[in-house]
Amino acid sequence: MKLTFLGTGTSCGVPTIGCQCHTCTSSDPHDKRLRCSALIETDKTRILIDCGPDFREQIMPHPFRRIDAILITHAHYDHMGGMDDIRPYCQFGEINVYADPIARKGMLQMLPYCFAEHRYPGVPAIQLHEIHPHETFTIGDFRITPFQVMHHDLPILGYRISQGQKTLVYITDMKSIAPEEIPYSEQCDVLVLNALRPLPHHSHQTLDEAVSFAQHIAASQTWLIHSSHDMPRHDDVNRLLPSNIQMAFDGQVIDIA
Repeated sequence: MKLTFLGTGTSCGVPTIGCQCHTCTSSDPHDKRLRCSALIETDKTRILIDCGPDFREQIMPHPFRRIDAILITHAHYDHMGGMDDIRPYCQFGEINVYADPIARKGMLQMLPYCFAEHRYPGVPAIQLHEIHPHETFTIGDFRITPFQVMHHDLPILGYRISQGQKTLVYITDMKSIAPEEIPYSEQCDVLVLNALRPLPHHSHQTLDEAVSFAQHIAASQTWLIHSSHDMPRHDDVNRLLPSNIQMAFDGQVIDIA
């Protein structure tokens, strides 16, 4: 299983328009953070997690091959705003998109022309599937179990994704998680987890909260994502973190073998 971070930034991206802060003015490419999205793939199966407004820019450097499915974490624009750009991939056939009832409703509102009775030629060919926490399903080589976390008062999905004996857990935009949901993130080889900034936020984990959660579930390796320009520079943060908890960067590839 290969994991590629297409984007590791929060809703405004980094650098943020018009900002001259220490992070936004960094010349280090690790500090350029597009909106959050990731690819997981094997030789046979390719899955996109979220499809934000930077998708076209993110996917262009990668080989053009079929996308078997898209997993949506939640209905916010920075996680769904690039769905129209999947049109070239529809030449391989309909793309299966998986979302919970709230995100499904949001997609129907955002892209009504994709689901009209008489569709305009060339619109994305989407097969939209409604999924629910704890209901496991299979896509190609991957076994996937969604579970629920809270983005302030909005329930959203994290994903536990297994291939063979290896397991990836992907969580973004979490502020809190109910005790009964925590086991779905335990005993994983790789944890991907949101960490917005050092200072408190009402709907996102801070850096310290993310580190505490990662240590609580004892993930073998944790990669932090969904970071804003209020997060210090990539290398400065990583020097302060344990070696098994590090900030991810756009374009980073992780082999989970």
